[in-house]
Amino acid sequence: MRHLSSLSGERDTIWLKLKRLNWGMVFLICVVTMIGLLSLYSAAGGHVGPWANRQFYRFLFGLGVMFFIALIDIKWWFRLSFLAFAGGVALLLIVEIMGHVGMGAQRWINLGFMKLQPSELMKIAVVMALARFYALKSTEDVRRLWMLIPPLAIILLPVSLVLLQPDLGTSLMIVMAGASVIFLAGVPLWIFITSGALAVAAIPVAWHFMHSYQKQRVLTFLNPESDPLGAGYHITQSKIALGSGGIEGKGFLEGTQSRLNFLPEKQTDFIFTLWAEEWGLVGGLFLLFVLGCLFAYGLYIGMSSRHAYGRLLTMGLMVNFSLYVFINIGMVMGLMPVVGAPLPLVSYGGTSMLSAMIGFGLILSCSIHRDSKMQKN
Repeated sequence: MRHLSSLSGERDTIWLKLKRLNWGMVFLICVVTMIGLLSLYSAAGGHVGPWANRQFYRFLFGLGVMFFIALIDIKWWFRLSFLAFAGGVALLLIVEIMGHVGMGAQRWINLGFMKLQPSELMKIAVVMALARFYALKSTEDVRRLWMLIPPLAIILLPVSLVLLQPDLGTSLMIVMAGASVIFLAGVPLWIFITSGALAVAAIPVAWHFMHSYQKQRVLTFLNPESDPLGAGYHITQSKIALGSGGIEGKGFLEGTQSRLNFLPEKQTDFIFTLWAEEWGLVGGLFLLFVLGCLFAYGLYIGMSSRHAYGRLLTMGLMVNFSLYVFINIGMVMGLMPVVGAPLPLVSYGGTSMLSAMIGFGLILSCSIHRDSKMQKN
């Protein structure tokens, strides 16, 4: 009888957790993913293969991972934060030793059924580790200058490994996500102003160490018309597709730039362009509205969390999410240089989908267990 009572109690606990789950956020995640699946179906010319079907199975797997992470008490993820960071660094080292080479870079680990990109997972691990570091620190400790040494090490170690791949875009994303957690923890503003000024002053030095293709991306951003059939081809075709969509779009499966294969990387980096060409300004604004609602839900969960770890973790993850949206949309509109930044939940990619669902799982765990008490041991 005690055994049955214990099992019933566990079931009730899980049931109560599911009732406290933020189902509004789950619904928005599904809506954004459905937009991505429709776009991938269109990108393949009205066929589920080779992208939409695989992305759907990845989403189902990611959904299971998200619910699993969400139902585990956030205090356990608090305790495992540094271990997750160490695991991410280990994966980056494996990439350097035996990583899969593709498109001129060594960024993936070939698992057979998928190619894992550890740098995507590292962005979550860095936020977890920084939130863990600052969670139990007092305001006085946070404001001490020497207390910046461990957080900087947490950021710079994976950044240095990602730069070796090379992947400048992801490196900058890790830096910005990490800096957001440090800022939210209460580090004095003058440190960020000084760091920003030093970063601007170091641009000429950084330019010297950039790869030729990275320099070409910057030059193309500044003047895409200088080489419309070469380096400027991607952004030129993207602008044509966006403009031709008009207010209401050309209609589902009717995007000429996509169907005639003028639009490059239409299933990954330029998938928003494909969507906007077919569904117009109205469809593009609708997608941005849903993504904005997701961001608002994340901020609400972070602000309602009653422990510092939950607040810092949620805010850091949502900043990382919003950075991807901002950079991807800005990139396809010609407002930013072309970099490999997928649109979360929309662009085709296994690791991108998995990392997004892990991040949302942690955010939902913070929502369910917002009253949990964090301890060092």
